Amino acid sequence: MIKTPEQVGKLDGRYSPAAYRFVYDGLAYTLKRLHQTGHVSGQALCHGLVAMAIERWGMLAPLVLQTWGIQSTNDFGHIVYALIRHELMTAQPGDSIHDFDNVFDLGTTLKAAFRF
Repeated sequence: MIKTPEQVGKLDGRYSPAAYRFVYDGLAYTLKRLHQTGHVSGQALCHGLVAMAIERWGMLAPLVLQTWGIQSTNDFGHIVYALIRHELMTAQPGDSIHDFDNVFDLGTTLKAAFRF
């Protein structure tokens, strides 16, 4: 039985297992940041994940995500839906993996946070 996001990552194999933990933890981070409970949109989660990455790793955030295989917001969607398939996250009616399609350019958004 799958019990952790890292186990989902090992089974899924598309990204580093640490990426699955990051996205899983990112849901709670995003809910707290938005002062919400329960559910956020795919777009809101993408923005929350970027904020969490910048908070955790600063200027190294793009490198960390790239090392894990995350290149775009679509990758966040693939991870979320792998976690949903293994019942570590849930989806609402009307939610779709396409909610994560090209929400923004991940590399540009991460780099823009550090322009002086």
